[in-house]
Amino acid sequence: MAKEFARAFYDGMPWRRCRKAYISKRIAIDGGLCEKCHERLGYMVHHTVMLTPDNINDPEVSLNHNKLEYVCKPCHDREEGHFIQRSKVQDRCTFDDEGNPIPIPRKEE
Repeated sequence: MAKEFARAFYDGMPWRRCRKAYISKRIAIDGGLCEKCHERLGYMVHHTVMLTPDNINDPEVSLNHNKLEYVCKPCHDREEGHFIQRSKVQDRCTFDDEGNPIPIPRKEE
């Protein structure tokens, strides 16, 4: 889910056009494989430079194909600050190599 400051950017036409063009480019190159693992199909376009309130309106950062990658969900979720949030709450699952969830047995207290 997009951070609040980025919501309008991700809903806007410039990003939608950029994302669509980047996915088309990756499909033409290698059929749309994940640029990290090269095993699964890409699922989302990831910014290699984390977007912030200071750089989100700079098209050299937010809309630059050289700063994007097409990745599968498991590879995207491993990126710093994406999806997996470590906290004092015990994780309920982990993921296997295909991205399928694997339950973590709860420790008896």
